[in-house]
Amino acid sequence: MSNTATEQHSTQRLLSPDEVERARGMIGQLLNGLGTAILGQQELLELVTICLLARGHMLLEGLPGLGKTELVKSLSALLGLGFRRVQFTPDLLPSDILGTSVYDTKTGEFNYLKGPIFANIVLADEINRTTPRTQSALLEAMSEEQI
Repeated sequence: MSNTATEQHSTQRLLSPDEVERARGMIGQLLNGLGTAILGQQELLELVTICLLARGHMLLEGLPGLGKTELVKSLSALLGLGFRRVQFTPDLLPSDILGTSVYDTKTGEFNYLKGPIFANIVLADEINRTTPRTQSALLEAMSEEQI
């Protein structure tokens, strides 16, 4: 382990047993809430929760109508987080997901209009249908955690 990694690890605070128990209860409530929205998919719900706790990204694949969008919407609702869905199409531009500056003729200034990627949870549907440039913009924002 590098010195930087060792220093970061040593500065992290361990959770007390009470904090661990509280977190366990909150995770149980989240899984129960997701279980009422998505029936019969307990393993998937657990994997989604693990991904969320690990601050990761997830790829959900499946046939239409299996509840992928409902799962993500339920997750964001249960956590009180902002949710946006982006339907990727061949004509979608990077600015359509990242946002763009728009000139306001009244004030004579440029205002930045945020794109859907500024939500806490973003469902990117049919990523494979868009151009590599737009895919790259999404993946860059995901990997760098900034726009």
